[in-house]
Amino acid sequence: MHQPGANPNDLRMEDVLCDFCAAAWTPERAMVEGHRGSCICHACLAVAYADLSPQPARQPIGQGPCTMCLEDRGEPHWRSPVRDVARICRRCARMAAVVLERDPDADWSRPQA
Repeated sequence: MHQPGANPNDLRMEDVLCDFCAAAWTPERAMVEGHRGSCICHACLAVAYADLSPQPARQPIGQGPCTMCLEDRGEPHWRSPVRDVARICRRCARMAAVVLERDPDADWSRPQA
């Protein structure tokens, strides 16, 4: 998600927002990008990952496409408490966790479920 009015040909770090909490990207707020510019920040990913990790998920919210992959995979989703339209599927949460763990600048690790 981008800041309203941001120039798509000249995006700056602060123009990129988390689709789940609307916080701006900063050096301290690592982000993972999905399809069509969707993003999830490290803080939202930690909550989503923890809620989706157990079998069954703590908050099995299905139905509707994942904001990150744009697919409705018929699996549990985590829905943002801040932006009700934003949801991330279990698969995308796991893939985003791998991406952030491998990023040496992110200093992020998966939460214990």
